[in-house]
Amino acid sequence: MDPARGDDDERALIERAFRQASVSMSVFDAVQRYLRLNAVACEVMGLGEEALRGHAFPYGLPADVDQLGTLQALRDVAATGKPTHYESYTRAPSGIREHAWNLELWPVRDDRGEVCAVGMAGFDSSEQHWARQRLAVLDEAAVSVGTTLDLDRTARELAELVVPRFADFTSVDLLEAVMHGEEPEDGGPDADIVLRRAAHLSTEPGTPEAVIGLGASDAYPPYSPPARALHTGRPVLSGSGDPDFDRWIAGVPARAARMRGFVVTSLLAVPLIARGTTLGVAVLLRTRPDAFTEDDFALAREIAGRAALCVDNARRYTRERSTALTLQESLLPRGTSPQSAVDVACRYLPTDSRAGVGGDWFDIIPLSGARVGLVVGDVVGHGIQASATMGRLRTAVQTLADVDLPPDELLAHLDDLVLRLGGDEENGGRAGVGGTGATCLYAVYDPVSRMLSAASAGHPPPVLVLPDGATKVVDIGVGPVLGVGGLPFETTELELPEGTLVALYTDGLVEAADRDPDLGISRLRQALAGSRSTLEDRCDQVLSALLPKHPGDDVALVLARTKALDADHVQVWDLAADFEGVSEARRLAIAQLDAWGLTEEAFVTELVVSELVTNAIRYGAEPIQLRLILDRTLICEVSDGNSTSPHLRRARIYDEGGRGLLLVAQLTADWGTRHTATGKTIWAEQALTPAT
Repeated sequence: MDPARGDDDERALIERAFRQASVSMSVFDAVQRYLRLNAVACEVMGLGEEALRGHAFPYGLPADVDQLGTLQALRDVAATGKPTHYESYTRAPSGIREHAWNLELWPVRDDRGEVCAVGMAGFDSSEQHWARQRLAVLDEAAVSVGTTLDLDRTARELAELVVPRFADFTSVDLLEAVMHGEEPEDGGPDADIVLRRAAHLSTEPGTPEAVIGLGASDAYPPYSPPARALHTGRPVLSGSGDPDFDRWIAGVPARAARMRGFVVTSLLAVPLIARGTTLGVAVLLRTRPDAFTEDDFALAREIAGRAALCVDNARRYTRERSTALTLQESLLPRGTSPQSAVDVACRYLPTDSRAGVGGDWFDIIPLSGARVGLVVGDVVGHGIQASATMGRLRTAVQTLADVDLPPDELLAHLDDLVLRLGGDEENGGRAGVGGTGATCLYAVYDPVSRMLSAASAGHPPPVLVLPDGATKVVDIGVGPVLGVGGLPFETTELELPEGTLVALYTDGLVEAADRDPDLGISRLRQALAGSRSTLEDRCDQVLSALLPKHPGDDVALVLARTKALDADHVQVWDLAADFEGVSEARRLAIAQLDAWGLTEEAFVTELVVSELVTNAIRYGAEPIQLRLILDRTLICEVSDGNSTSPHLRRARIYDEGGRGLLLVAQLTADWGTRHTATGKTIWAEQALTPAT
């Protein structure tokens, strides 16, 4: 065999292998000029070998194709003589779609070992690239979607996940009921489905609304791909050429006119279904040449499934929070009626945390004798259970306050109630109030004596701002939290100058994870002392000064400025314990009404005074005292030293007594009994005529 002939055959074989290789192969000289290209390389470049040979790279590459990276890799191999690997994601000159390329570059050396050329082999790794991208998107979806329980935020996270890496535009449209936390209803296969745009994102600014045509709320036509996905519960892959898609896009001329430069090549409409309930639809569009594939179809369905669970969790949280807020708001005072004892401003601020609405509450309770009860409380915990418990405690406080119990006795009865509630719920298999705890502060202010009486069950003390601007924390005996039982509560009394500001609050205002309660109370004193604005403005200033943008706990705040009833509005007489004193009491009362200009109220007042004084003499004990208070109503009070309370009853035909209190109840706006340290006081309030 001729050795020369054998070498020629070998070179011919190598040449055929080079030209027929299934990968792109090229050879460049040391200054990056084309020397050789095989058939696949020529196909990729869209030019023949003769047209490229002798030209320096990047000859033949359009401007929008990656050039600098490949050129630098060629130069590095020629300069260093070391092989390198380079990855690029760009389109081939001969095509319109983008591809992922793995380029292997190696030096070609002459007989002396010098680099005389650079060889390059290009592998189209688009499928592997997209597979990695899809896995990366799934991994990121697990940690980036559903980071909060906010519906809008969750929808936004889904949009940011898929644009631009997976789609050029996406919209997340949820059913109107879902946005309010409600269960969506099935409107039938042919009904227009009304949605609300929760989020959208696009690589083309200004295009999303033009393409989809949804504002705050709108309906997808039944024939459109998104509506088909919603009705069938299955993803829909569509795009230009689909009659329904073209009809939908072209349905509104103004919309089509706004779509300049935004040509949709492919669409994926994926229903958001969680726990068997359709919540909305995610619409993904591509304007890039690469249409969605079956792999993309599967990926979108997986992402939508995960996102739908997050949306449903957010919906359920929205429903529970809305229910708890509604319950909380319905149980809190809707407004404070005018008081002669105090001017009041109040605030309740629910928490922004995912724990939900808490159990903070406040109340302003009118009491007999022109007094007022001020209440703040806090049920530990969050959610509907805490709100419901708060409502029960607030009702109990109102009921106990109505019988005029002093603060320490009221809290003792409330403590017993909490123990019973906790026992009942624990027997029912649930954690009771006694297991979670509740705090309460109850204070009573009397504008006649200007005395403030207060008792605390584990609650922060009131803060006072005196008329001269000085602040003071009330040194109150803080008892145990409600539900502990067995320990007494203590009433603290102090006389307040007229115009004193009393601040009651819950711990959410002064406590935080990074703040000591004493520091919080100090900041509260500074905020209160540094303002001379109205009570409403001062409430806002305090909340702004002490709370972060998103408070971690509920906050209740009550600001009450004390007033006083002077001697011109209050008259007191000591009466003898004999029936002759009844006529004297009537005479004194009528004379005082004449001095106040209340002659029209004289008849009723005379009857009330006569009945109450007679009962005190007949059934009570000394000392007996009559007091008239001119307030928003005319208040008549008769006190005696017997603690036995009278009872209203209906007298029978032949009874000689028992009709007096019934007449008092019929002729006055309200009446009642309160116990004192020395006996009791029976009082009656008489509405004043409009003229007075």
